Parts: sequence; C-alpha cells; structure tokens
Amino acid sequence: MATPNYSYEKRQRELAKKRKAEEKRQKKASDRQQGSDPNASDNRPADDTPAPGQEPPAA
Repeated sequence: MATPNYSYEKRQRELAKKRKAEEKRQKKASDRQQGSDPNASDNRPADDTPAPGQEPPAA
C-alpha cells in the first residue's frame, strides 16, 4: 500500500486558501467600486461638520 503524500495535501490546502483569499479580495474591491460597502471611507461627508448631537472636534 502506498503512503500518503502529506506535502502534496498541504500544498493543495495552501492553494485553496490562497484562492479563497483572492476571491474575497476581488469581491471587496468590486463592492468598493460599486459603492455598496457601508464601511468605505468614501461614505463620509466631505466637510468636517459634526453629525447632529455631536460636539465639534477640539482644536
């Protein structure tokens, strides 16, 4: 009976992990381009006025 090739199995897991990370990165990039990312910094107002009920930043 042949012995398992653990190095091959480990490499396949690493490649799958890389592939998944790349897909996630591409999805995030496309979400940012479409403007559907609620945590993107582009969603802030352009001026420095505080939101209602907040104090202005201390100078």
